[in-house]
Amino acid sequence: MTSTSYSPVYPLAVSGRQIPRVLSIAGSDPSGGAGIQADLKSIAAQGGYGMAAITALTAQNTLGVSAVHVPPVEFLRQQLEAISTDIAIDAVKIGMLGDAAVIHEVRGWLEAVRPAVVVLDPVMVATSGDRLLRESAEKALRQLLPLADLITPNLPELAMLLGEPEAADWPSALDQGKRLAAECGNTVLVKGGHLAGSECPDALVNTSGLLRQDVIEVPGLRVETANSHGTGCSLSSAMATVQARTGDWEASLREVKPWLNEALTHSDTLEVGHGSGPVHHFHHHAGPGPGDFASALWKEATPELEAIYKLSFIDGLQSGSLPEAAFNYYLAQDAIYLNGYSRVLALAGALAPSEEEQLFWAKASQQCLEVESELHRNWLSTREASTVTGPVTKSYVDHLLASSASGSYAVVLAAILPCYWLYAEVGQQLHAAYVDAGAPTDHPYADWLKTYADEDFAAATRNAINFTDGAALAASEGERTAMVEAFAQSCRYETAFFDAPRLFA
Repeated sequence: MTSTSYSPVYPLAVSGRQIPRVLSIAGSDPSGGAGIQADLKSIAAQGGYGMAAITALTAQNTLGVSAVHVPPVEFLRQQLEAISTDIAIDAVKIGMLGDAAVIHEVRGWLEAVRPAVVVLDPVMVATSGDRLLRESAEKALRQLLPLADLITPNLPELAMLLGEPEAADWPSALDQGKRLAAECGNTVLVKGGHLAGSECPDALVNTSGLLRQDVIEVPGLRVETANSHGTGCSLSSAMATVQARTGDWEASLREVKPWLNEALTHSDTLEVGHGSGPVHHFHHHAGPGPGDFASALWKEATPELEAIYKLSFIDGLQSGSLPEAAFNYYLAQDAIYLNGYSRVLALAGALAPSEEEQLFWAKASQQCLEVESELHRNWLSTREASTVTGPVTKSYVDHLLASSASGSYAVVLAAILPCYWLYAEVGQQLHAAYVDAGAPTDHPYADWLKTYADEDFAAATRNAINFTDGAALAASEGERTAMVEAFAQSCRYETAFFDAPRLFA
């Protein structure tokens, strides 16, 4: 039986537009981290078209709020009417409202326009602790809650809405969320950001059957950062935007939460203010800065380095107990590998964008062939060693050639970098251990260990790292992904190459 795709007879309440038109009704933050400014950034970051009706003007920065001015409510009415009489609105996010008159105006507009998606962030207290809603307006705010599809209070605001003490733990927070959802007849997003500990869960709570279950919890880890200014604004406006696309609160939260987590993780790179700085709304569009990509590659290399240091080959090479047959096999395969490696280095030189890099890779290619000849002349020519290409050597060289066939200079550099970087790191450790042991002259591999201290190779390694990092800055996002994959695979081959003598010698 063939399946047929049908369009729904009854369309969803949400528009499902690829570019949702999202209106933020909130206060202004001149420092750009919260309020309208954060909302517009979040909406744009989620692929929406943002609009704004300003309810209040604040004088604030990352250190706190020093003044609040609420314009005449008639002007807010004019803003809302100007937008809704001309532009179809797919979702609305409501933030800071300031006083009861503003709340009544927004309530009347919602009842008249009936937007498909309404997210209400009951802004009552700023992250800095400054009060952003007059106490006389709290009753009016509670009356507004049932008009929202989703309410996103932080834990202090959740407690204030219920007239209760703030929840001290996650089960208590969920219980408060259930009671508020039951009272208002909508969905409440309970957020764990104010709780202590390394965990930072969020949960969608609805007791009226609108979700597949009363509580849908999405776990998460806390991001250790001092920069949380505007987190609630950013989350609520992002949820409104994504919900206009998905029509599914759980799917929306599972999309928005990782984005906000990364926005917090990358917040330090903005360097804004002296207090609680803003999150980085556009972290996913920003390319790496100088050194960032190299740092990311180092994280990929670290597990392989740890594995290399545990190999019997490395232990035997360091102590001098490594059987000569194993060392002979390693050098013979190294000579074969260097022959192929030199060709890939030459290709890197052909693709290099600058004369400096062309000369560097051309010289590196030549040195590979010279080292190969030196190995045969000084060690292998007088000892038994197979000249057959081993399986690890063949796989490693094939991987490098495949990376060079991509035609991407950045990907080629990422593939060849581990032979510099891991080799230099391992060599430094081996040489340091040899020196710490008193540099015994009877060590069978003493001459070999001494070569690891070559400063020229250390300088070449630093250049290779810098050139790779620079290539990543100029690369596309797709190329950077391919770079990480190529680098990680080469790191794994480096480990396998050091372990091959144990298996094949």
